[in-house]
Amino acid sequence: MSTTTIRLPEDLKARVAKAAEAAGTTSHNFILEAIAEKAALAEQRAEFHALADQRYAQFLDSGESIPWEEARTYLMQRIAGKPAKRPLARKQAR
Repeated sequence: MSTTTIRLPEDLKARVAKAAEAAGTTSHNFILEAIAEKAALAEQRAEFHALADQRYAQFLDSGESIPWEEARTYLMQRIAGKPAKRPLARKQAR
């Protein structure tokens, strides 16, 4: 395991200590968990953007999409717990 030094302003150091104590852990562990959470969020965001780029490329290649009203109806039925037939993507008339 490597060592990294970080400089914390005194007010932030005090906030971390207080939050760590409330969480029942050490300041060191609290900071490690915070860094791990932030890294996981960055990775998740990158995966989301990669998927969005892939789907947008598919849309540009195929020209197929689902009209918003159909997508909205489907989503509202799902939210309400009703059975809903998933709409199919198709080329839209312009």
